[in-house]
Amino acid sequence: MNHQQPTQDLQAYLAGSWRVERTLLDRTSGTNGTFTGVVRYTLNPDAGLDYREDGTMHWPTHSGPAFREYVLKPGAGPDSMEVFFPDGRPFHVMSFSEQVNQDKHWCDPDEYRVKYVMEGPDSFSFTWDVRGPAKNLLLESHLVRIEAGRQP
Repeated sequence: MNHQQPTQDLQAYLAGSWRVERTLLDRTSGTNGTFTGVVRYTLNPDAGLDYREDGTMHWPTHSGPAFREYVLKPGAGPDSMEVFFPDGRPFHVMSFSEQVNQDKHWCDPDEYRVKYVMEGPDSFSFTWDVRGPAKNLLLESHLVRIEAGRQP
């Protein structure tokens, strides 16, 4: 895979709509699932970007519509964003820069580890590796810009 250099302005890179395809694997049971939909990064004058993901999930415990929301605020530099839950709790740092493209989040009793990879000007992926006594999951997401070729 031809990985691109990380963007110097992550907020400008993300703004817009992206198609998302996610595979879900419960490593304990061997259960597989999918999520397909659209992610919208919308400029928020107070915060940075609002993240809204809408789509369809196929998983043994739920098949049908699914969504999630986050708030992304400018990080330590223009190549990173801090991700928060809608209620303001911190989640993790998002970046494609090699030194900081991985982060983790403790959700008692499990640890969530994320890694972001920029694949090109109009595509990126991220992987969540969730391990602990309650969960043993691998969630792999691939996003492609809907308006491919648009540059910020």
